[in-house]
This record gives sequence, C-alpha cells and structure tokens, in this order.
Amino acid sequence: MKHQAEIGIFGGSGFYRFAEGLEEVRVETPYGAPSDDVLIGEVRGRRVAFLARHGRGHTLPPHRINYRANLWAMKELGVTRIVGPCAAGSLQAHVGLGHFVVCDQYVDRTSGRVHTFYDGPITTHVSAADPYCPELRPLAVAAGRELGIEVHDGGTVVVIEGPRFSTKAESRWFTGMGWEVINMTQYPECHLARELEMCYVNISLITDYDSGLVAEGTVPPVTHADVLRTFQSNAERVRELCFRLVESIPVARSCSCGSTLASSR
Repeated sequence: MKHQAEIGIFGGSGFYRFAEGLEEVRVETPYGAPSDDVLIGEVRGRRVAFLARHGRGHTLPPHRINYRANLWAMKELGVTRIVGPCAAGSLQAHVGLGHFVVCDQYVDRTSGRVHTFYDGPITTHVSAADPYCPELRPLAVAAGRELGIEVHDGGTVVVIEGPRFSTKAESRWFTGMGWEVINMTQYPECHLARELEMCYVNISLITDYDSGLVAEGTVPPVTHADVLRTFQSNAERVRELCFRLVESIPVARSCSCGSTLASSR
C-alpha cells in the first residue's frame, strides 16, 4: 500500500484538523470495515495516521466498534506505534476532573467482544502482564508535564462493556479494589495492538467521577452530557499532549513490543 505512516492516533477531528497534507485512505481488512476512513498527514515532521475510533460522526458505541479492523488498518499502513487517548471516569478522589492518567494496567470487564486475531490453527498465547509500551509511557508522562498538565504516571483502567454507566454497587467495588480509571474502549483495543506487535500507549482524560463516590454524597452520578462537556473543554490539551508525544518518539524502537509473538507460540 503506497500510503504509509509510522504513528497512529485514535482520535477525532480535533486531531486531524491540525495535520498537514492530509490524505484520506480507505483500508480494506479481513475483519470488515474500520470505524472510518483513515486520514494520513504530517505532524511535526512525523507521518501520522488518524482514525476516529467511534466514526467521525460518533456513530459507533463502544461495544459496536470493530476493534480488529481498526488495528489491522493501522498495521496495513505501516504504523508501529499507537497513541490511544480516551475519555474516562475517575474511581478515586485524588484523580481529579481534567487530570490525565497514563495507564499501566487494565482490568477487562467486557463481554462478547471479539478480542483476538488468533482463532487458530496456530495456537497463540500473548502475554498481557505488562500491556502498555514501556518506551511510550514515560514519554507520554513527560510530554504532559512539560505542558503543565496534571498527569498521573500509572494507573489501572477497568474496562466495562457499556454503553450503560456503572451501578453504584459496581463502582463502589471498582473503587474498593484500588483501580483509578473506568472506560469502555481500552479493551480489546490495547491487547489487539499487542497481538500485532505494535506499541500502544493510553492517555486517559478524566471527564467525570464514576458513581462510586456518590455513596458519600460528594458528586452526582455521571451523565453523557458531563463527559462531553469536560472532554470538549480539554480537547486542545489532549491534542497538544499527543502531538508533543509524537515529536518525542524515537524513530527506532528500543522496547520488546515488536517481538511479542516470539514467545507466544
């Protein structure tokens, strides 16, 4: 395929409006259509592919996203690093609204999602012990702090099926486990990138407090309007952090993400 990029970002128009020389590319995959066409352009000297995770009109709810097609499309275009910003809820009082969390672990609470490329005949067991790229994570933290953003270095994101939000009982459980972040898209997106030997870093923007803190009467339950309002007011900071990260990523990889399958079969 002649259209090539080295870094992929799952993000909407707030990202690709600021790229130069954009090309719109339709990628066919063995797993069906990705969420949208991919836009490829230059960001601070690097070739970047943008794909709207939910579609450009935000038409796909989290449980209907074709995660395999999205990751395969990025791989087809030559992408080796994925930046996955997302809106997320806080499960802990010290993780405040507008803070960013560069997660280092996830807990999968989804159900029914297709979450592997490897259905046979070659049995493949990919380790998820350390699911996020150890090279990209510190670069993302540094990029945020250089911009004066409150960034938490590490945190566990619990991924729920959606599209509903948590009950108070569920959220109280998640909070009691010590997990920091709640989201609906990190799994299987993160793991599928790993199966394709791509580096992946998550940047969670905290848009709301999940309903676990409601038990203490401190905040009202989250609503979709809350999420949109907070995300939109912070969209420029998300974009700037991602772009700062893009320019700081070394050309050659020093992590082991590119050899994941060597110990998986």
